[in-house]
Amino acid sequence: MEESSVFLLCLTASSGVPLFCRSKGSSRQLTFSVIGSLNGVHMFANNQDVLLTSTCTENTRVVWKVFHESINLIVMSSESGASDLSLNRLLENVFNSMVLLIGLEDLVNIKNVERLKKDLRACYRLIDSFLYETEKMGDLTQQVDCVIVYDVPILQECLESFTQAAECDFGCLMAGGKVVVATEKWWRLSSQEVMLLCWLVASLAPHSSRDYPVYLPQGSPTVPHRLLTFQLVPGVDVCLLCGPKPSIQKVEAELIERFWKPVQDPIRSCLRVQLRSFPATVPLHHGILGLLLINQDQNKNLCSVQAHPAEELPKTELKVTLQQRRAALRSFYTLAMSRYFTTDRPEGKKSAHTEETFQSGFSHSAHQCYTVSDSYKCYGMKTELHLLFLLFKTEVPTFSMRSIASKTIQLFTKDFPF
Repeated sequence: MEESSVFLLCLTASSGVPLFCRSKGSSRQLTFSVIGSLNGVHMFANNQDVLLTSTCTENTRVVWKVFHESINLIVMSSESGASDLSLNRLLENVFNSMVLLIGLEDLVNIKNVERLKKDLRACYRLIDSFLYETEKMGDLTQQVDCVIVYDVPILQECLESFTQAAECDFGCLMAGGKVVVATEKWWRLSSQEVMLLCWLVASLAPHSSRDYPVYLPQGSPTVPHRLLTFQLVPGVDVCLLCGPKPSIQKVEAELIERFWKPVQDPIRSCLRVQLRSFPATVPLHHGILGLLLINQDQNKNLCSVQAHPAEELPKTELKVTLQQRRAALRSFYTLAMSRYFTTDRPEGKKSAHTEETFQSGFSHSAHQCYTVSDSYKCYGMKTELHLLFLLFKTEVPTFSMRSIASKTIQLFTKDFPF
């Protein structure tokens, strides 16, 4: 495989018929013989009562995952940061994207393969968005990407009034695919469902309004709901998840201007914090380059790899630098969650192939960890409600990272609550 390339395959589990193949970083497609070999070795292992989940070659990692004994997803990655945890979560995101847009029934009971292939084309944009790097972390953490703004009370009150007038309980305001404010019942959806809805809105071409049928992978996988989205300003959308009512025409003609025009300035302020995810006045330590903060109680995360807005970097270098920081932060999160910060999954069981038995034999579990490399230093901290992952400059003394992390946690729990 080419360096830093990813291939994603979707096949029927029973017959191995390819449904689609998506790729990143490669100009060529996989040959049918390679696809057949990847599926064949998995089927052979299954026939011998062996569960084949992943394997590695010199420069490539391969992961298999079968869903509902119907869909087999295979991913091959030669990226340096690829891991069993990240690739398994990629496959979960891909399958749930398919459920979100075409429903579980057509995926479990495949009656016409050619028709299913055609229907799955509607999923390509969303699936591709999970293959490429973005400013968001929710695909890896399975939490909801959020932003902190100063005008939360005003925007929350406006959203509540808007959803009440629309006779809808599920509403959300997004900036760049990240949640600014949402109704109480929107937060009651599973974190993965909210994450998928945010990624869907961000992956679609900009439009003044949309009426999009969606299935909820956990809450309603066989009965569709309507996702209504309205662009308030470019990059900021208000969304409703509803049934047959209200009509999109009524909301657009009667409610959008009435409720959202008076708060145009707070809406535009969301764009100013979209990339950093929190206001420029948040006083982070000067040695911090990147931050990932996860609220485990509310299933949401805050992420930034440009912690200091005044940072002076040439525009030609900035994009590459931020990508490198993001990759380092994702890699450290994966390491920490695989080896040190083991957590109970919502369904009450742990994934055997994404968590290592590193702590076997120890009477305690880690609450802090760090790594040091030639490019960055990383520090992780686990509290009762939060997980914090920091990316530091190399000149920051190793002994001081714990103190800086503790002050950062305090900052986001008291001064700027998250």
